[in-house]
Parts: sequence; structure tokens; C-alpha cells
Amino acid sequence: MERFKDKVALVTGAAQGIGLACAERLAQEGALVVGADLQDSVFDAMKAIGGIGIKADMSSQDDITRLFDSALKQAGKLDVLVNNAAVTSPADFLDYKLEDFERVLRINLTSAFSASQRFSRELVARNAPGAIVNMSSINGQVALPNQTAYVTSKGGLNQLTKVIAISLAKYGIRANAIGPGTILTEMSKARVLATEESRHRILSRTPLGRPGEVSEIASVAAFLASDDASYMTGQIVYVEGGRLALNYTCDVSAAA
Repeated sequence: MERFKDKVALVTGAAQGIGLACAERLAQEGALVVGADLQDSVFDAMKAIGGIGIKADMSSQDDITRLFDSALKQAGKLDVLVNNAAVTSPADFLDYKLEDFERVLRINLTSAFSASQRFSRELVARNAPGAIVNMSSINGQVALPNQTAYVTSKGGLNQLTKVIAISLAKYGIRANAIGPGTILTEMSKARVLATEESRHRILSRTPLGRPGEVSEIASVAAFLASDDASYMTGQIVYVEGGRLALNYTCDVSAAA
């Protein structure tokens, strides 16, 4: 099935993890994918799927401008935008540094605003519909005490998604977000799933009893970006193994 035949998709944070999985899924379904990342590995990753890799620092407005200029020059147009680039900077609230707070928001939230605005202006100029998928988190709804900036950025991204959706509906541009739970990415393996104790803690609040796979997030991203979701906009779709519905912890002795 090629839901994205003749479509061009731009994915930020595309060198690994969820971003790479989204890029691969969109390419499998016929899209020409432009992948952006600060890591040089984005070039080989995109080449492997027949896409275009562009190195970009999403904390820099100048880099975002250059990213879109280059993407449009090389691909000719854009139809789908996946705002996936994100970082964390854990610290106790009382010790949290302003510069760290501002950096996380620049990458996780401000870049999504800037990219969505530039993307949408291009679509409006050529009178074309399009879809934006923002990668939020369950932490846009629930909080972690040592992730002040990350949690704040994802809550803001949820609201930004809704504003974009209602502002651009008249142009046929849809915007939705995905709120993943604990997903098996490089980041989660190194941090929240690094020990048996932390893994047990995660599984105790996940009714399905396992972390999610990046491919499971990518499948939802592809759906939201496709015409199969043509009547969906302004929604936050949580993909989290039932965690937000849970009102108690699970017995995971058998799974631990």
C-alpha cells in the first residue's frame, strides 16, 4: 500500500529512534522522505531508504530556515511534516538551570512552531492540503519531578497542536500529535529501562506489560499523516500501553 505516493515528508530528529522509524515507514508507503538531524548519521540513514538527509540544529532558527530552503530545493515541495526532534535535561526543580530549560524548549517546542509555520506557509502559497504530526509524550499530560523542561515542552506542544489545527483547518492543513509512553529507543534503554528496578517500575504502570516499539509509533504517525485520518485534526493520540487509564500499579512479578 502506497498511501504517500508522490508525497514528500519532512521528519526532524530522523537519525535514530522514533524519528528514523517514522521516516522508514513513510518511505515504505511511497513517500520521498527528507530527514533532518544534528547527527551526521542522518545522511546514511536517509540514503538507505531512498531519502534526503540534511544536517540541522533544531535549536537554531537559522538552521531551520536553511533546512526548509534545502528541502524545498532538493525535493520540490512538502506534503507532510513530522516534528519529532526532542531532548531531555533531567535535574531537580530547585537546581534547574534557566539555560537548560530554555534549550529544551527551543528544541522540543519552539522548533515545532517555526517548522510548522514555514511548512504551512509553503502549502498555503501553492493552495495544497497537508498534514503535521507532532511527537508529544504522555508527559504532556502527566509529570515527572526531575523533567521540568521536557514535561513543560510536551504540554506546550499539545496546545500548539490544537492551535495549529484550528488556525489552518480552512486551508485543508491538519495537525495532530502522538503521545508515546515508554518506547524502546536509545534514550529509554540508557535511562528509564537501564536497570531491573527501573524496568519493574515502568512495567508496573503499563497494563500491556511491556515497553512499546518504535515501529508502533511510526504506524500511528503514518496513519495520522495519511488520508485515512482525513477527518482528524487537533487530536492527541496516546500510544502508551494503557498507562493513562490506570488507577493503580500492576503486578509484574511474572514479567519482571
